[in-house]
Order: sequence, then C-alpha cells, then structure tokens
Amino acid sequence: MTVRVLLADDQPLVRAGLRVLMADTPDLDVVGEAGTGAEAVRLVEDVHPDVVVMDIRMPGMDGIEATQLIAAGAGPTRVLVLTTFDDDDYVYASLRAGASGFLVKDMALEDILAGIRVVAAGDALIAPSVTRRLIEEFAARPEPAPPQRPVEGITEREREVLTLVGRGLSNSEIADRLCITVATAKAHVARLFTKLDARDRVHLVIIAYESGLVSANR
Repeated sequence: MTVRVLLADDQPLVRAGLRVLMADTPDLDVVGEAGTGAEAVRLVEDVHPDVVVMDIRMPGMDGIEATQLIAAGAGPTRVLVLTTFDDDDYVYASLRAGASGFLVKDMALEDILAGIRVVAAGDALIAPSVTRRLIEEFAARPEPAPPQRPVEGITEREREVLTLVGRGLSNSEIADRLCITVATAKAHVARLFTKLDARDRVHLVIIAYESGLVSANR
C-alpha cells in the first residue's frame, strides 16, 4: 500500500530533501507541497493525502491552525508535525490541535520516513522519553494550566493505564508495572480510545495531562 504524503513547510530545501528521498521509496508518494498552512489546508481537500508532514512556523496561517482545520475535517488525513523541539514552544499546542505526533528536523531522514508510515498506519508517534519531556516542559510553565477535565466512564484499572500512558510508558512497560500481559495492556488502551473518544495515543496523553492524572511532579 502506497502512503500519499503532503509536505507542508516554508523551507523549499526541507521539502526538496524529503521529496528526493521519497522518490526512491516505493511505499511513499509525495502528492503535493505547500509553503503555508493555508495552502496545506486547501491541498488536503484537493489531493486527499494520507499524511501531512507539517511544519509549525510558516507565514500567515501557521501549522497549528492548519492542523486543527485538517483534524476537524471529515477526511481521514492525519498530521505529523516536523519541528525542532528544543526551539519550538508550540509542540503541545499542535498535539492538542489534532496532530498524531511529531518528529524533530535533525532526525535521520530514514527515521522521518518510518514515522510517516507509523502515522499512516493509524498509530501515534511519540516516544516515551519525548512524552515525558513534553509533560515536564508545559506543566512547569508559569502560564495557567489547561482546564481540568474529569475522566468519567472508565474503570479503576483503565484509570491506572491512562495514567501510565500519560507518563509515556509503552504497552510492554505498562504490563510490567501492573503485572499483566502485554495483550491485556493493549486491550485496556484500546478501550480507552473508545470510551474517551481519543484519536490515538497522543490524545490519551493530553487527556491524562488535562484531567490532572499526570503532571510534571507525578
């Protein structure tokens, strides 16, 4: 199956590098390029990509607003943010806007391609270590925390699993922590997707943070 990719970045060299790399990758096909967020939103409606590789800082409509519009649309297109975490203050906002994950621009190009495949397959791309960095970075800010949202309709075990997902643990790590099988941990996560109407694992992390189950200190 070929993954249809839209590249949205205001730097032509970034788009060119990814396009050239994908030209030699039979399962990835660049179906469009955008230099602004507004152009990316328009192209999604025209070419219906599976994944948009989205920059954050672009002129006019930025990547966060574009991601929000794409995620709110009726189509199945998913957004993978490609940014520089150490310099970018908007990563958390992009995930809240509906991105399925993010990568940093100094990663190996092969890893970026692998990330596109992960997102296209319906999974979220956020490494446990990066998840913890996100939580610590944004929870420690002096600005008001996001509104607390109660988590209702889940069992106590599912609440434990949600907390561990929010802390960045993988299914195998959750299984070890709770003394259950990996299959059982995976089943709990799947039920959380349904009960909390979560798009993916990244969305579960956000819910855990906004509900107060996870913070920078616990």
